[in-house]
Amino acid sequence: MTVYWAEYAWLPTGVAEAVTIDIAGASIRSVAVGTEKSGKVLRGLTVPGFANAHSHAFHRALRGRTQGGRGDFWTWREQMYRVAARLDPDSYYRLARGVYAEMVLAGYTSVGEFHYLHHAPGGVRYDDPNAMGAALVAAAEDAGIRLTVLDTCYLAGGFGRELNAEQLRFSDGDVGAWAERAAGFKPEQELVRTGVAAHSVRAVPTGALRVVAEQGAGRPTHVHLSEQPAENRDCLVAHGRTPTALLSEEGFLGPDTVAVHATHVTRPDIRLLAGTATRVCFCPTTERDLGDGIGPARELASAGVRLCLGSDSHAIVDGFEEWRALELDDRLAGHARGRFALDELYGAATAHGSIGWPEAGRIEGGAAADLVTVDLESVRTVGAEPAAALFAATASDIREVFVAGRQIVSGGRHLLIPDTESVLREEIRALWQS
Repeated sequence: MTVYWAEYAWLPTGVAEAVTIDIAGASIRSVAVGTEKSGKVLRGLTVPGFANAHSHAFHRALRGRTQGGRGDFWTWREQMYRVAARLDPDSYYRLARGVYAEMVLAGYTSVGEFHYLHHAPGGVRYDDPNAMGAALVAAAEDAGIRLTVLDTCYLAGGFGRELNAEQLRFSDGDVGAWAERAAGFKPEQELVRTGVAAHSVRAVPTGALRVVAEQGAGRPTHVHLSEQPAENRDCLVAHGRTPTALLSEEGFLGPDTVAVHATHVTRPDIRLLAGTATRVCFCPTTERDLGDGIGPARELASAGVRLCLGSDSHAIVDGFEEWRALELDDRLAGHARGRFALDELYGAATAHGSIGWPEAGRIEGGAAADLVTVDLESVRTVGAEPAAALFAATASDIREVFVAGRQIVSGGRHLLIPDTESVLREEIRALWQS
């Protein structure tokens, strides 16, 4: 057992002072408030680790290389395809290793990887058909982060369209082949779990959507939903209904399902999502980077839809920025302040259950020992009340990170990959020069 004394801690009841946290193995044994200083001291505010519910690790290579030009999601996508074409299992491992280490440094203790980069260019299978998934597992293990591999079905290039050349490596050819390969991927690492995903209603035809949902029964099941107005428009033309309504008819919605983005859902869509207990994952830094729009976060939450957050394309990797943007973007859309209470924002930022880790996200007895300590004396946070300081903090203010009781970050330094910057620099440079 290890004893930590937190100057301040965010507990289920709110921020408390002088908190003793006893950790036994990977779990919190007990929590006591108003205690004398003892054990290892955590200066600042200790909070549950953030959950990154939606990640495309290889998109990190695009940061700082696509933001300066004009265009929209669809023009950005062409650049993303070019990066994807250059990756193999070895280079994907090296890149993801750096990306996941960056996440831990930013306070994330779990990540849901929306994984559709399955095969070699042209759709040729590697000798191990899950070699790319195995690369992600190895990278997460090295970086010390919990990982949920959301094996993604990708079968079409749009409604009634064949896959283009760049998309062939994402596809297994048909839903049966996808289901067989995905079922064969059974990583044994303690901090790795699996789920499934349908890329989108434009990339997974009706019928196949139902197979994906059945394959994911009882596990996290994700899907991109209404990220772009064009998806809504094309779905109405092809099926006479919105993407949300189509997913509902195919049995895809439910309490294990996470609809990613939901930027352009309609009010009837919101009622369907709420009525099926489907979660919605907002990715504010990516949605604004791509010019996608501002989703109806407050309306969804008020209807009873549980929200979670992801860094998606990793234009920024900063858990504070995602949860802050959830509030601030909604202020812009709603022309009012105070759209979410602090506990609602914390709930969205620490929704580990959305990616299959329900034991994480709380500082209380029996919960996972995933802790993050934030500096309250930095130039950004000094003078603020402890809870409100998170509106000012950035990833640079993360001092300590523990995942499953193991310290991964100390004094702002990653203990397992201390040269994270070099790892990212070398791999991204190699990708662009290849």
